[in-house]
Amino acid sequence: MASQVPQEVRVAVTQAEPVWLDLDATVAKTCKLIAEAASHDAKLVTFPECWIPGYPAWIWARPVDFDLQTKYAKNSLKISSPQMLQICTCAGENNIAVCFGFSENFNNSLYISQALISPSGELSLTRRKLKPTHMERTIFGDATGDSLDNSREVEGVGMVSALACWEHCQPLLKYHTAIQNANIHVGAWPPLFEHIPGPGLWSMSREGKNLSQTYAIESQSFVLHNTSVLTQPGIDLFQTAGTFFGQIGGGSSAIFGPDGRLLSEDLAGDEEGILYADLDFDEVLRSKGFLDVGGHYSRPDMLWLGVDIEKKHCVRGTEVERKSERVSSGGVAQRMVTNRKGKADGEGGREGKTVFSWMK
Repeated sequence: MASQVPQEVRVAVTQAEPVWLDLDATVAKTCKLIAEAASHDAKLVTFPECWIPGYPAWIWARPVDFDLQTKYAKNSLKISSPQMLQICTCAGENNIAVCFGFSENFNNSLYISQALISPSGELSLTRRKLKPTHMERTIFGDATGDSLDNSREVEGVGMVSALACWEHCQPLLKYHTAIQNANIHVGAWPPLFEHIPGPGLWSMSREGKNLSQTYAIESQSFVLHNTSVLTQPGIDLFQTAGTFFGQIGGGSSAIFGPDGRLLSEDLAGDEEGILYADLDFDEVLRSKGFLDVGGHYSRPDMLWLGVDIEKKHCVRGTEVERKSERVSSGGVAQRMVTNRKGKADGEGGREGKTVFSWMK
């Protein structure tokens, strides 16, 4: 039975700098920001693309860097891990839902992923970016069809959906997401800088965040646009001075209403902070009264979308496939259940074991 959607919900959108390529330190900062958002009565707090362990900015300067790529893989987040458990526990202790982007390490292959955690600390959803963008393909793999399952009903918040970065450019994917009827949509983005006149794409700039704004209009949902901040330590680590990711700033987080209007005040590009807004879901109804792309403003007798939501395995029809299904992360709702001691798997035998319950 679906939980009752409240009339209003306070949300928190972060604009912060990760502790670059440091998994444990960025998880600790994540928990600090979760607690801060909860102390301001937010019911949902959101984070950018690849927030953990930070967006791999060097890929836009050079396609191969063995040392950084190795460090990046070692500091990417595994779904069945003490670090994920730490974030889930923090969400539950603060009674707040959390949606964050992360580099997922699955059997040492990396994916651009998003996770949604309920206020009770349940890992409700994980999904992967369907197609990494341009140079991202040098280190990240593709998702399979189960990542089209990208929305969940969150107790005390309502239906929440999620996409990453330029997935907001893909009309079919956006439509499939919009017809899931989320009231709140989380758009996860990397640092976005002011556009410099020249051959660079305006749509990849701070000003180009209108892609999130456009999705708000198309889907009649509140859109939480999340970006991270890049400062000199990150530039030095990635050796990106003089390149696309060689400037200080990148923050452009924002909150948009279901008719596209801006509901938040911009922070400076190099400023860390949290944006808050009280969302009135009557605004969704007002917008849908005029425009509902999956309802009265659609023509399914003429135009419709076909999808394949099945997960694809490298080996099929064997015990290997069944084992992979039990431990995979793409798009399957999961629930972390811990014992009284709350220890993760391998931290002290049966009594301290973390159990994952898998639900379609």
